[in-house]
Amino acid sequence: MNAYPLFIINVEAAIYNRGKWLIIKRSEQEAHAGGLLFLVGGKVEHSEIEIDIIENALKREVMEEVGIVINNPVYIYSNYFTFDADKHVVNIVFACLYQEENGRPIINSKEEIDKIKWMSSEEINQNSNAPIYLKESIQRCENRMFHI
Repeated sequence: MNAYPLFIINVEAAIYNRGKWLIIKRSEQEAHAGGLLFLVGGKVEHSEIEIDIIENALKREVMEEVGIVINNPVYIYSNYFTFDADKHVVNIVFACLYQEENGRPIINSKEEIDKIKWMSSEEINQNSNAPIYLKESIQRCENRMFHI
């Protein structure tokens, strides 16, 4: 047994447009956090391009889940969590501005996503399906993007 755990690398995109953030509601069928609100994102895969692997994984996940192209993601912060007792995850959050010419958000991954919605930080903070870490991510994005 390895003395140190192996990590799953997860990436999330906080996509901003006119005072609102693009939020997904995870499918109720999802084993992890089904029915909760999240940023768009997912895992870095072993077959990713080796250069800019984190950024390319983020772009791939956004395209796979909501069908839009993102440009110039800005690193916001990272955190660590575990689930299922033995899964260790490093989560990396990026922010980017939505550009209409890069596509309109649609649900591409119906097995993973029930709904997509543009929500203000106030709406997110008041929503009972928004986990504390989503609220924290949005707060950190707003602090970094608007209050530097």
